[in-house]
Amino acid sequence: MAEKTNQQAYPMASANKQPRSDEESATLTSEELRRKKRIKLAIYIAAFAVFQTIVILVFALIVMRVKTPKVRLGTDVTFQNFSAGTQASPSFDLSFTTQVSVKNTNFGPYKFDSTTATFMYQGVTVGQVTIPKGKAGLQSTKKVGVTVNVNSNALPSTTNLGSELGGGVLTLNSHAKLSGKVELMFVMKKKKSAEMICTMTIDLSAKAVQSIIC
Repeated sequence: MAEKTNQQAYPMASANKQPRSDEESATLTSEELRRKKRIKLAIYIAAFAVFQTIVILVFALIVMRVKTPKVRLGTDVTFQNFSAGTQASPSFDLSFTTQVSVKNTNFGPYKFDSTTATFMYQGVTVGQVTIPKGKAGLQSTKKVGVTVNVNSNALPSTTNLGSELGGGVLTLNSHAKLSGKVELMFVMKKKKSAEMICTMTIDLSAKAVQSIIC
């Protein structure tokens, strides 16, 4: 009897398996290109979104931050009438022209309403002047010319005007409050009030302003 030999069977290659055609390879390549394009597009969109967010944050922190305008008396003062008494007979009657400057550092114009500037001597009102409504452009200074008349008629006898006049100087305080709005991007408006508090020292012998501190 013939001996049986152990034989290992191996699967035979399928006779139906065919190599990829050029058409299938081209299709796969086209799909791969489209996938890469979609990935690049997604990266570009994400980068643009991040950039836009940064621009908006910078715009909000720098441009949209509204600052309070600054108001002060100008140093260019011209006296039209200058009458000052003595220590024994204290009085004064002055008329002068000057400018009220409104400095706007915002990225939008500041429109303010008409208001009144008050001049005082030791807390007593000695004169007033109207500041007309106006507009300070973006990052610019608006100068408003005014004529001021002040006198000692309303002062009580208890003030130390005589001793101050004897020292050759006259000190006046001025105060004004502007109410207005800062316009941003032509659509946003934010209310802002600006206050002027200044001290003017007048040299009586020179008939000129010695100093203005605001």
